[in-house]
Amino acid sequence: MKQLAIIGASYLQAPLIQKAKELGCETHVFAWAADDVGEKIADHFYPISIVEKEQILQKCREIGIDGICTIASDLAAVTVNYVAEQMGLPGNGMRCCEKSTNKHKMREAFRAAGDPSPRSVLVGPNTDLSALEGMQYPLIVKPTDRSGSRGITEVRRPAGLPAAIARAREQSFERMALVEEFVQGQEYSVECISFQGAHRLLQITLKYTTGAPMYIETGHMQPAPLTADMQEKVRQVVFHALDTLEIKNGASHSELKIDAAGQIRLIEIGGRMGGDCIGSHLVPWTTGLDYVGMVVQIALGQAPDLQRRAEFYPACGVRFVFGPRDLELREALRGVPGLALLEESPVDPMDHIVTDSSTRFGYYIFAAQDPARICEWMEK
Repeated sequence: MKQLAIIGASYLQAPLIQKAKELGCETHVFAWAADDVGEKIADHFYPISIVEKEQILQKCREIGIDGICTIASDLAAVTVNYVAEQMGLPGNGMRCCEKSTNKHKMREAFRAAGDPSPRSVLVGPNTDLSALEGMQYPLIVKPTDRSGSRGITEVRRPAGLPAAIARAREQSFERMALVEEFVQGQEYSVECISFQGAHRLLQITLKYTTGAPMYIETGHMQPAPLTADMQEKVRQVVFHALDTLEIKNGASHSELKIDAAGQIRLIEIGGRMGGDCIGSHLVPWTTGLDYVGMVVQIALGQAPDLQRRAEFYPACGVRFVFGPRDLELREALRGVPGLALLEESPVDPMDHIVTDSSTRFGYYIFAAQDPARICEWMEK
C-alpha cells in the first residue's frame, strides 16, 4: 500500500484525504490539532503545524512516504515542495515554490519573462512611498504571501495608501505589502494539471466578488462564458506563465482578468488546486474529470488519468453565504425548474462581519442545463 503524506486537515483537504483512501493509499495527515475533519478521517494524524517543514520531513522519512501533496493552500504547498525536494519525490521544488507563493517574486518573474501582469512595487517598513509616484490609481494593496482575499484593499487616492499598506503588512507573514496598479476587466480563474512539464487546461471559472474595496469572492461558476478563440488565448498565456514559474507537476490555479479589448493580464498563479470548491467540486461536476485523483496520482509519480469517469453538468456554480439574503436565495432555489441544488454546507453563526474568504458563513453548490441560468442566479 502506498504511503501518502497530506499537509493540512481542514475541510479543504477532506476531498484529498478521501480520494487518496479510495485509491488505496494509507494517509498520513499533518496539521495543528484543532478537531478538524481531516483528523477524523485520516489513517494517521500527526499534530504538527503545516509550517514546521523540518519536523514533517523527519516524520515522513520515518514513515517512508511514497508521495506528498495538498490542495487549496499556498502555506501547505511550501512544506509539500520542501519535503518532496528533500526526499526526491515528485513536486515542483523550492525555487518554483518561492515564485508561486510570494506575489512580489512572482511579479518579478513575470516581468523578466514577458508575461502580462500589472506594474507593482514592494513596500516594507522602510520603503519611501515616493517610489509609488507615477503609478496610476486606483491601486490594489495586498500582502505578498497570503491568499483568500486576506488584507486586500483598493485605494483610489494617495490619502488611503498608508492605512491600506499597514493592513496588508499586518496580514503578511513576512510583513511586506505589494502595491500594484488596478487591472480593469472581468476576472477568471484557470484550473490546470501538469505532469513532468506538460500542461493540460481542465476548466475556466468566472469569478464573482463583492467589488471594492476588498474584492471578497461571493461565488464562482463553470464553465466561464468565453469564446473558443478567447479560451485558446487564455490557454497560451497561462501555459507560458506556468513555465515561467517552473510549475511542472500537479494542480495549478491561475487568476487573470480580460478587459473589453480582449487583453489578458495575469493577477497571480498558485502551484496548487484552487480553493472555494473550484477544484474539488466544480471541476469534476462540469467536466467529469477526477481532478483530486490526478493530484494523488502525480504525487505518487503516476501519469494523471485524463479520462472522463463520471457524469457531469453543463454548468455549475458555488455561492457563498454572507448573510440572511443568501440563505433566502438558497431556499428559493430548491423550487426553481431547471436548477438543481447539489450540495450545501453547514452555516456558521452570523455573529461577525465578513472580512475575507475565511470568515464567510457557508456555501451551496447548484447546477443547470443552461449556463445562463447559473449567471442569472449568481447575480441576484
